[in-house]
Amino acid sequence: MTNVVSARGKSIYDNAKNHFLGNFPGDLPIEQAYVHIGMYLGWIIEEELYSEYFEDEADTQIFRFKKRDISCTILSEIWDGYLGHELFSEEGNLFTFYYYGGGLYRKDYEEVLSSSLPSLYHVQDTWDNYKKMASCMSIRYRDWKKLVG
Repeated sequence: MTNVVSARGKSIYDNAKNHFLGNFPGDLPIEQAYVHIGMYLGWIIEEELYSEYFEDEADTQIFRFKKRDISCTILSEIWDGYLGHELFSEEGNLFTFYYYGGGLYRKDYEEVLSSSLPSLYHVQDTWDNYKKMASCMSIRYRDWKKLVG
């Protein structure tokens, strides 16, 4: 979750296939590789830190996510478990690079949701879990905004 790949200055923050082709527990359904990515993308939607490109391409998913018609996992699956620079606004990218790319998101995710589970992939995609993580992300975002002025 913390390896940021840069191609010509364009960041790819995460990709679910790197998880299910890697150290992913064999006893879990593949959808579990999408949960942590979907929670982050859902929070980006709620904070409106997404790009015009994402808004144009995902207007239906944005609407459906805000209404809670689709889960974090489904949102992530629609985007193939991909988190890349083109999905985020300029501010969204700066924060994502700092928070997600810098490893703080993984640390928070494990602390808030998976500390008592065998792995971060065992976190269930529930609105209660999303709410806990969204609250944590919002605090980190406010702190970051103060830091960068």
